[in-house]
Amino acid sequence: MTDAKRPAPPFPPQQQENVPGRTAPLQPQPDHGEDSYAGSGRLAGKAAIITGGDSGIGRAVAIAFAREGADVLIAYLDEDDDAEDTKRWIEKAGRRAVLVRGDITQPGHCDTIVETAMKELGKLDVVVNNAAYQMMYDSLDDITDEEWDRTFDTNISAMFRITRAAVRHMKPGGSIINTTSINADKPNPGLLAYATTKGAIQNFTAGLAQLLAEKGIRANCVAPGPIWTPLIPSTMPQEKVEKFGEQVPMKRPGQPAELAPAYVMLASDEASYISGATIAVTGGAPFL
Repeated sequence: MTDAKRPAPPFPPQQQENVPGRTAPLQPQPDHGEDSYAGSGRLAGKAAIITGGDSGIGRAVAIAFAREGADVLIAYLDEDDDAEDTKRWIEKAGRRAVLVRGDITQPGHCDTIVETAMKELGKLDVVVNNAAYQMMYDSLDDITDEEWDRTFDTNISAMFRITRAAVRHMKPGGSIINTTSINADKPNPGLLAYATTKGAIQNFTAGLAQLLAEKGIRANCVAPGPIWTPLIPSTMPQEKVEKFGEQVPMKRPGQPAELAPAYVMLASDEASYISGATIAVTGGAPFL
């Protein structure tokens, strides 16, 4: 799909009650690369974990990884229909797909994800920490302790725990890829808790890259700008959804498929000297 054909605001009225939302009700439907991504063996024989891999960016990365030759474990909250759809795309590419349902804010579940990957896939080469939670608030007083803790537990604490468990099994050449955000550089005040975690993710990754260098394991970030996923209508008011993406120079949100190549590159052996980096995919918005 050319840029001229990519959906741009205004978008039709739509809201979803449950976070992180589901793919089927989205209007227009997001592009995860189902009909466009063509692999070339860049991840042949690798085994990967992708959190939040049932929909959005995670689904696009899962499809790309499978078409590049990787087996994939998808960790997801409770969106069984989306997870099964992603599994079908992985298997259609001829690769193994493993689904692990559960809440990554529970420390024990983070260990379960890694243990299951080792049991079912036999090894672990790539970890994509992509699952995230956000909610918009106009006032600091509206952010409860529970809301703040949920955001941190989902976005950064789980990332730490999954990475800690995974590194015990990863060999030299392994790659950890963490999804941060343009909010790490330009925080949206309405997304205060989310933006704060995304800044933490960038610092976590930069320190992790240095800590793991002697083990031959790389750690990098991808920083998306506005991306059209179920998280948007399930966490933002309608007036924001209608205009979503118009604030960047390209005047539209990115599609999940437009993120996948960055993750493939960072997961591949071609990125053997890239660690501690942040790849910004922001539709032209500066990221410093």
